[in-house]
Amino acid sequence: MHIKNYDVYGIGNALVDTEYLVEDSFLVAHGIAKGRMTLVEPAFMQNILTSLHEDYELAPSRKSGGGSAANTIIAAQSFGSKSFYSCKLAEDETGTFFYSDLDSTGVSSLSHTKRERGVSGQCVVLITPDAQRSMNTNLGISESLSIKEIDEEILRQSRFLYIEGYLCTSPSGRAAAIRCREVAEQHHVETSLTLSDTSMVEFFRTELEQMLGNGVDHLFGNEEEALSWAKTDRLDIAITELKDVAKTLNITLGAKGSMVIEPHRQKLIPGYAVKPKDTTGAGDIYAGACLHGWASGMGTEESATLANYSAAQLITRFGARFDSVKEYLQLKRSLPRN
Repeated sequence: MHIKNYDVYGIGNALVDTEYLVEDSFLVAHGIAKGRMTLVEPAFMQNILTSLHEDYELAPSRKSGGGSAANTIIAAQSFGSKSFYSCKLAEDETGTFFYSDLDSTGVSSLSHTKRERGVSGQCVVLITPDAQRSMNTNLGISESLSIKEIDEEILRQSRFLYIEGYLCTSPSGRAAAIRCREVAEQHHVETSLTLSDTSMVEFFRTELEQMLGNGVDHLFGNEEEALSWAKTDRLDIAITELKDVAKTLNITLGAKGSMVIEPHRQKLIPGYAVKPKDTTGAGDIYAGACLHGWASGMGTEESATLANYSAAQLITRFGARFDSVKEYLQLKRSLPRN
């Protein structure tokens, strides 16, 4: 039996996110799917950036190291858990920025020592006035994330494994995710996976099923992803289908809160009323708060309450995560008590 020196081991695409405030007309003009994550080629990415700099010179923008799983692992670490992150970066300015940003949060990673020639992943996030985020992602070298980037010894020392659903789009990334799940299952590490985005469910269903294997301990998703998985407009039917691939489910419902589904019970955990500015990262911090809660001994309902509150506070500002560990700790301390 391995000593559990880490609370959470995460694996996902390393991306440097840059956010811009735009009008809906910008999305229409460039044929960008609103509220979705779309994988784009470098030329398309450059075209978007050129247009942004020409048409939105005064638009607020924000740059941070991210990617879905990175945001989650950073949240868990910042709330007080000990976390490790596996990803792939290139020896370029973007990769250096990402690693420095990750290192400043205290998350452990071997990515800096394993960097290769190439271009690191980037994501241009377009925020419209209704707070919806439309993500345009070029994976760069992250697309070749593979089993080589896994540290199996550290994974065996971890209490929870967190897999980013976006890895389903890359054959080598998918293989790495599957290997992580297999190692975790062999060494009593609780497994968790996020569906990540409706487009993953719609276009990479088979690949997601391969990553899920015979099922995981915890599955995260939002209502739209859950309904898409079951090809239904009824959440109860979606829950029944998803229970076949996970022991527990956390399904986020926006302002209404989230559903916590366990083998013999389910409960709606109420949300918090806020005025959203940017919904980017809401699901990521939700998962990070849950993982931290479980690792620190909280029950499923208490963890989901912290997660709902964290997501609600995050979307009142711009950016997929908070700027400092101090802000996460302050947020945890400010959680309203019943």
